[in-house]
Order: sequence, then structure tokens, then C-alpha cells
Amino acid sequence: MARASTTGAPSAPSALSATVAGLREEARAAGFDAVGIAPAHLSDETVARYRAWLAAGCHGDMQWMAETADRRETPVTLWPEAKSVILLAMSYGPDQDPALNVPAADCGNISVYARNKDYHDLVKKRLKRVARWLVAQSGADVKVFVDTAPVLEKPIAAQSTLGWQGKHTNLVSSDLGSWFFIGSIFTTLALKADPPHRNQCGSCQACLDACPTDAFTGPYRLDARRCISYLTIEHKGHIPDEFRVPMGNRIYGCDDCLAACPWNKFAQEASEMALQARDDLKSPPLSDLLAFDDAAFRSFFQGSPIKRIGRDRFIRNALIAAGNAHDQTLRPKIETLLQDESPLVRAMAVWAFQRLVCAEEVARQRNRLMPTEVDAGVKAEWLRSLSQSRQ
Repeated sequence: MARASTTGAPSAPSALSATVAGLREEARAAGFDAVGIAPAHLSDETVARYRAWLAAGCHGDMQWMAETADRRETPVTLWPEAKSVILLAMSYGPDQDPALNVPAADCGNISVYARNKDYHDLVKKRLKRVARWLVAQSGADVKVFVDTAPVLEKPIAAQSTLGWQGKHTNLVSSDLGSWFFIGSIFTTLALKADPPHRNQCGSCQACLDACPTDAFTGPYRLDARRCISYLTIEHKGHIPDEFRVPMGNRIYGCDDCLAACPWNKFAQEASEMALQARDDLKSPPLSDLLAFDDAAFRSFFQGSPIKRIGRDRFIRNALIAAGNAHDQTLRPKIETLLQDESPLVRAMAVWAFQRLVCAEEVARQRNRLMPTEVDAGVKAEWLRSLSQSRQ
């Protein structure tokens, strides 16, 4: 969050219209692809859906979503003086279909948005530029947010012309498809809100059908506890067995529901001002990723959002991909990780190992390592390997 402030905002309709027109030009110059204006409040229907989603526990380990529910439900609680919200979209459309990387078992598949620097930094820098312009032109107070404050940005954005919330719960634009970041500028200016964008999903449910783990309980209803993006990024514990095979080689996030959206035919490829994917993150070899110690992990992902989950969770994810790869060349590195300091890593190393070798070899390692194992989760994996080892 950032704030700029002066006094004396214009109130004449003509002045406001000129300000909005200039705002759109400035946003384009700053690298944004679309602008929308929404009121600084949410509908009763949206609030009711959010409460029901929390009550059902669909937020999983993301306790902050429940702890900050009051502020999320009522944006003006966050800043009572706010009268309008300016939503800005920046495309990060990939240069090729990310689904093409899913069958590449020897490589890890990283969500498109995370294949370069942390988007929070990029979008916030652009937002601040637009916000400074708005302050200079109007004298209004402003605050900027990029997915880091208790703001339900997608439902707010859906109250503007920016787009509509698709059946996959993400925002969809008829101009940008499903591939874009959202930033918001809260302001004391009483700007005329856009008419909400019409929902154009129709009878299509391609995004729901594409989910590998059946995380959607219905249109517009996502159970985060089953979502690969949640499991690989937000979830801190052992990943439940039922989701490991469906994860395939997805080691950070999942783009399947986004990539399936037919509106992507209008998506714009990321501009030079946006995030261009790092070549070494488009299809990184699992053999390289499994070799990361903490220092190497931090160095490789410097400035990346991936760095925030830490080396242990990342290696946990990579081991699941390795177990799904059935690649014998990965065996030495998996064997080494059976004795890693992290129980998260050891547990998934057991799972990956037993998917690569015969039952006798699993038994040999189990008899060698299990007697000294202190973590219940790792022990459970060794015991499960009794029935899951390849015959």
C-alpha cells in the first residue's frame, strides 16, 4: 500500500470528466492495458458469497482471509474517506500456450505470472506513477494496492468495465482474456462508476472441466484446498496423497483453468513494459531444481515471487513432479533428499522414490532410514510405501 495526499479535489462534472480522460491516457503511458472505475463498496450478494465461502473452510490455511474479513467485505473500512476505486489491468499474456509444458515430465511447470520478477513490484511502480499524476491533477487523496492489502480486488473490478468474474473465479476481459494483473487506486474523488461489464461466460465451462483436481464445486465456486495453486504456494504442510498424481509437473501454481478460457483468443502478449518470461523458467529441468540447497534456491529466484515459499516447499513440489516423471536419471538426487533436513522434503522424497524403484529397494531404504525418523509425516510415507511400491 502507498499513499499520496494533498487537499482540494475538483467537484465539477466537467473537471472530473477531464481528469478521467487524462487518467486513462496516463495509465496507458505507464504500461497498463485497461482502466475501470468502480464504487468503493461491494454488493450484499458478493459479501454473502464471501462469508459462505469462509464458513465452508474453502480458504484452507489462508487464515488471514478470515481474520481480515470485515475489511475485505467493506472496502471503506480500510479507508473511510474513499469514494471511488480506479482499477488498472496489465497483460501478462504468454507467448505460447502454457498447457504445452504440462506433458514435459522432465521439466517443472511454473505458472506464467511467476516466470519473472514479482509482479507486485512492477505493478505497484506503475500504479504509483499514475497515482502521482492523479494527485497533481486533482488534489485528491489516493492509496494504491496490488494484491497485498485486505481488498477483494476481483469483485471490485467486476463492478467496472474492466471485466467479469469467470466461472473459474478469476477476472475475464473481452480484450485481455484471463491473462492480466489487477492493481487498484482508492481515491477521495467521487468519480462516476462504469457500468459493470456483462458476464459473457454463457454456457461454457471449459475452465471447470480443465481443473486437474476438481477444485471447483460448481461455477464461480472454488475450494482452495483442492487447488494446485493453493497447494503448491500457500499450503505449508504435506500435500495430500490424492492430489499428487493430478499435480503432474506443476511445481508452482497452475494455469489450466486460465489457459482453457476461450476469451484468451483476444489476449495480448505481455508488452516490453510488462513481465517478459525468463527463458530458464519456461521449462526448468527437474534435475537442476532438485539440486537446490537454500542458498542456491534464493540466488536462482532472486526477485521472483517463488522465493517467498522457501526452498523446502519448493523442493517438496519438485519431488512430486519427479515422482510423476518416472525418470530413472532423477533417482540419485531423490535418494539424497531422503535424508534432507526438512521433513517436508523427506516425506515427498519417500513418495517419489517408491514410484521409481522396485519394492525390494524401497524396503531396503525403509529399513535403513525409518528407525531413526522422528517426523510422523515422513513415517507415514514410509508405511504407505509398503502398499504403493512398484511391483
